[in-house]
Amino acid sequence: MKRDTILIFEDNPIDRAILVELFQDDYKILEAANGKEGIALLNKYYAQIALVLLDNLMPVMDGFAVLEHLKDKNIMSKIPFVMITGEYTSELERRGYEYGIVSYLKKPYQSDVVKQVVYNAASWFQYKMQLELMVKKQNINIQKQNSILRQQAKKLSQVNEILIDSLSNIVEFRNMEPKQHIRRIREYSMCLGESVMKLYPEYELTPEKIQQIGWASSLHDIGKIVIPDTIILKPGKLTPDEFELIKSHTTKGAEIIQQRLQLNDRAIYDYAYDIARHHHEKYDGKGYPDGLKGDEISIAAQIVSLVDVYDALISRRVYKAAYEPDKAYQMIINGHSGAFSPKLLKAFTEVKADFEHLLEMYHDER
Repeated sequence: MKRDTILIFEDNPIDRAILVELFQDDYKILEAANGKEGIALLNKYYAQIALVLLDNLMPVMDGFAVLEHLKDKNIMSKIPFVMITGEYTSELERRGYEYGIVSYLKKPYQSDVVKQVVYNAASWFQYKMQLELMVKKQNINIQKQNSILRQQAKKLSQVNEILIDSLSNIVEFRNMEPKQHIRRIREYSMCLGESVMKLYPEYELTPEKIQQIGWASSLHDIGKIVIPDTIILKPGKLTPDEFELIKSHTTKGAEIIQQRLQLNDRAIYDYAYDIARHHHEKYDGKGYPDGLKGDEISIAAQIVSLVDVYDALISRRVYKAAYEPDKAYQMIINGHSGAFSPKLLKAFTEVKADFEHLLEMYHDER
């Protein structure tokens, strides 16, 4: 509904007639002789009113009593109020502006000034309302677009997860890994990641990053699909040449992720590449393939390195029996399975029981 009406609160009939004469050609006019009548008209014709002219001194209910009555009703944010007064003081001005009036008119009226004040106030509020409506529409459109993007992102994430699951299952089958190995690596990685996040904010981990690391960890051994069966499944000790070849699964895995996989999530892609290449690096620099040392190794690769060692220790392989979880824990803490960051080991001690619980949940068939 168009706002095309001016509501005049004015008890003096002569002054009211002057205002009506000034605006009747451009606006519909509603007249009230006191504050109580004016509030009744305001409530009835609210959607049509473009501006209110409010006399300060009126019987029954004066201008400030009207403002006090309306202050909690959010009306003055939608309709401009201009106060009319015979005595203009700084205190009166301050009080009016505190209530939310937009301007003052002083009696006796100067026609040109009255018209300009009213038209400026009405035009400004009309522009303000149009702007608010436009912003509201834009926000609705943005929310719809964001909803669509979230749905698309969810679908892409599901595609990534299906792809990663499929590839990791192929690796498990190809390498004759324990059936739940990849699932445990993922769960262990997220569990240890949460511990690191709580203890060491300097690594800037977040729940979202931890989930991404978890999914990326599933591809840590993807490079093993290019290693010959005779080496992967060899029950005895590897020769130096065979060991060098199996070590290459780190660089081969990084190459496969870089050149062959189409992961839509850039963060998961980056984590997957880094983890595949660096999950055999050691904190003392004695790992491979790049001999990284200390925090040159990303926290993601450090996390997956530790949980991969843990799972290897508690799993039965063609060349070894499974260790009990407590024994595996002690071997890692005591440095018998390679060097790890003191911070990482501290985080690991915090989740020892959680790891054992996860092992129970995702244990291999015996």
